[in-house]
Amino acid sequence: MRVGLISDTHGLLRPEALAALRGVDHIVHAGDAGAPEILERLARLAPLTAVRGNVDRGAWAERLPATAQVELGGSWFHVLHVIDDLDLDPRASGFAVVVYGHSHKPDCRRSDGVWFVNPGSAGPRRFRLPVTVALAEVEPARIEISFVELPA
Repeated sequence: MRVGLISDTHGLLRPEALAALRGVDHIVHAGDAGAPEILERLARLAPLTAVRGNVDRGAWAERLPATAQVELGGSWFHVLHVIDDLDLDPRASGFAVVVYGHSHKPDCRRSDGVWFVNPGSAGPRRFRLPVTVALAEVEPARIEISFVELPA
């Protein structure tokens, strides 16, 4: 199963981000969508799991959960916006992947058997950080994470 990971769009869904996510089986948005239209457009590409970020305001955003859990390709994903708000032990809770955003810095590391992935920001460029999305290839016994850098 191929999963698209995106975060911090801040109201801007670049055509290159859509192209990078085309063909995925599921999309995870880790907050700060910035507008409901962003999530609507992503949901037209593939089933979508999204959480609320700190800039997501209004009635549309109130309907989004602060955290979400979803099983994809036989592995459980835990999704939140700010990694410092993680209030559980992912491994003990059965999660294989924690997806988060907020910092706009792409990051991928494995700790205690759990992948921690920040897909970076796919929206407006911040400072000199790259503009990125991530892809997760999920199989029952293997997860592989890669990043796609988008033109800024």
